Amino acid sequence: MLKINEAVIVEGRYDKLKLSNILDALIIETNGFAIYKDREKLKFIRRLAEERGIIILTDSDHSGFQIRNYVSAGIPKDKIKHIYIPDIYGKERRKTAPSKEGKLGVEGMSEKLLEELFKKADVKSSQSSNENPVTNYDLFDLGISGTPNAKENKKKLLKALDLPEFLSTNSLLSYINSSMTKEELYEIMKAK
Repeated sequence: MLKINEAVIVEGRYDKLKLSNILDALIIETNGFAIYKDREKLKFIRRLAEERGIIILTDSDHSGFQIRNYVSAGIPKDKIKHIYIPDIYGKERRKTAPSKEGKLGVEGMSEKLLEELFKKADVKSSQSSNENPVTNYDLFDLGISGTPNAKENKKKLLKALDLPEFLSTNSLLSYINSSMTKEELYEIMKAK
């Protein structure tokens, strides 16, 4: 598994699921063209670009390039990397018909190919991992997940960290583990 410091931007949840098998990274979905109306998510992506850099990996169809261009507009070139998948024609297993252009998307690529593309892109990776990562149990212990007041507590934490409210619990966990220690998280929660 490749540990990547940059945030990886993909179109949808199936792309994110595919990459989660090969990457230890913060992966953010644009939810396709919904990114055009989601100013908060776009602001978050730009913040991630400034803090750690981003990698954009969209499908190689017309829609994928539109989303890629929209997201990358206004982000300094030194804060963004583009990874392009090759044009491979076919149909993803979960779909009943091929896409409009007949090309496989990110989710249809083999894990081996995706891993090679990331290695070629000269991404910032590190083998050192957080020795005491924040876990789902910690989120439960802090009342951020799985407790009666979890929704309100998570909202307060997201606000304290200046993160968008759409962030899923798994993405929050990934962000925390790539940005702070467990002790720092507990300190932030004590201050609430």
